[in-house]
Amino acid sequence: MRLFSLEGKLAILLAALSVAGTAFTILLGMLWSSPWLVATVASLVLVPVSIWVARQIASPLASILRVVSGSVTSFRDGDFSTSLNATRNDELGDLLRAHNELGRVLRDERQNLFQRELLLDTVVQNGGKRMNGLDFGDVVAECPQPLAAALASHQDRLFTVNLDNEDETFHLSQRDVRLNGRSHRLLQIKRLTRELSRQEVQTWKKVIRVISHELNNSLAPISSLAHSGRALAQRGDNERLTTVFDTIEERSRHLDGFIRGYAEFAKLPQPRREDVDWSEFLNQLGQHHAFRLAGSAPTQPGKFDRAQLEQVMINLLKNAHEAGDEGGSVEIAVLPRGNEVRIEVRDRGTGMSETVLANALLPFYSTKRSGTGLGLALTREIVEAHGGRVTLANREGGGLVVALALPQD
Repeated sequence: MRLFSLEGKLAILLAALSVAGTAFTILLGMLWSSPWLVATVASLVLVPVSIWVARQIASPLASILRVVSGSVTSFRDGDFSTSLNATRNDELGDLLRAHNELGRVLRDERQNLFQRELLLDTVVQNGGKRMNGLDFGDVVAECPQPLAAALASHQDRLFTVNLDNEDETFHLSQRDVRLNGRSHRLLQIKRLTRELSRQEVQTWKKVIRVISHELNNSLAPISSLAHSGRALAQRGDNERLTTVFDTIEERSRHLDGFIRGYAEFAKLPQPRREDVDWSEFLNQLGQHHAFRLAGSAPTQPGKFDRAQLEQVMINLLKNAHEAGDEGGSVEIAVLPRGNEVRIEVRDRGTGMSETVLANALLPFYSTKRSGTGLGLALTREIVEAHGGRVTLANREGGGLVVALALPQD
């Protein structure tokens, strides 16, 4: 307890009053022998003095509380200019200094917000063709269908538009902002074709390095073991020769599987579309990876290559579980949309950065050290071979949703 705190001041004052009251009562007792007379005179003197002292203590406290209350009301009305005298060295002084610091922080925040709004307003007013006064629905109606679908999703996503007989890929980001006290939705569209082309070149360089590395890891031991096997055969050491042959067989089998994986991607057969019962298909998927079905399965059968789509869904479910989703919240939604069906695989993992979103569907692009980068690329190849499309988007609240749109006519 510091000496000049409110508690310290009150303790000192009460101690002084107690000593003074005791001394005054003793003095009266020395002057008069009647106890009742002493008690009456002491009460008539000490009670008014105590009331006066109490008012002297409460008056500055009440005054400061009224000032602080008025200042807080000003804060509520958006006036942060009030600063109170904070020279006291007690709890009230601490309160006043905290109040002044709060006002300073609020003033700085409002200034920063004003600067950001000014910058945003400048960008909006000078960012190309003016669209003031246009109805957003009319603007969207004139957009290419992939862009309109991306806008309708209210999520960040990639979309591709054919411009001058060339496919151009864009990334759409959507954010809620406040400008001049009003809520707005800011849309930003980035052209990614050039960046994707650059990434594609880097991807091909990477795949060459990956294939060269994998071939060397298998062929070098095979060559060495073949030389050792020849020497063992000449010496007639058949027991050790069996081990050499087993190792060569194991490395050859690994290399065959590696090459077959790339060959399947390069020589994907055309899908053989057939009617597939959704409930049966989803139950079969559940035997590979656990998931929760959002909603119910469509009653109308789907029309797709069952084996190929099963391969796609198993890979997507595997990715969802590996994304850090430990809460068992991986889910699948099958949503009929007119002449197509939309299949969504949702997780609550870490999601993807914008860079990864822009490159995730490219062949051989992977963020995993041991990944081949073929999973999502193969997914895109299969879905596009069905005449559909694949989109990736981060979910609100964390996680990723991979959406497959498949035509059903």
